[in-house]
Amino acid sequence: MAKVTVDPTEFHYVKFDADTIAQLVGEVADLVGLPADALININIDESTPLGRTVLTSTDPITLSIEGGAFENAKAPRELSERSVRDVASRLLFRVSDRLSGRFDDAPPEGEVPLPHNVAWDVHSVGRSARAGINVSKPRRLYHFRNRHGFNDVADAAFETLWNADQLSWAELDALVTEVAAAKTPA
Repeated sequence: MAKVTVDPTEFHYVKFDADTIAQLVGEVADLVGLPADALININIDESTPLGRTVLTSTDPITLSIEGGAFENAKAPRELSERSVRDVASRLLFRVSDRLSGRFDDAPPEGEVPLPHNVAWDVHSVGRSARAGINVSKPRRLYHFRNRHGFNDVADAAFETLWNADQLSWAELDALVTEVAAAKTPA
């Protein structure tokens, strides 16, 4: 299992447990197929209820998480194991993609265009679902449609992204380009 560190190790604003988060992320790293000797750092900003999540480095793997991303929506300030698994799997599949060589042409994190980010998330979360992680496909479809359009071309692209095991950046980019062309009036 990957070595996972969580910062902070003790929480004061939320009822999170660093050991539980580390265990869950380690289990997800195994499901994603990351090497057993991978080092994963989870930096949590517990002072905000917002839910931004960012892959800040692949060497070592570093995830920056706003506390709201790991919270139970029905019990604020409480840890949601489902949310930890969901967030970690989405970001760790992105790490796996970047380390695979198939995404060498992708822009650096922070420079990936929003339509591509949304498409990449769908690709990652689809694989998470097949790995046994409880995710919401309707939520991802709605988010994808909001960014790419409510039409048959967008829906077909979504299904391709969701069901694909190993797309490349070029294939993801081609799908995003195809959907954008269908959205543009003639």
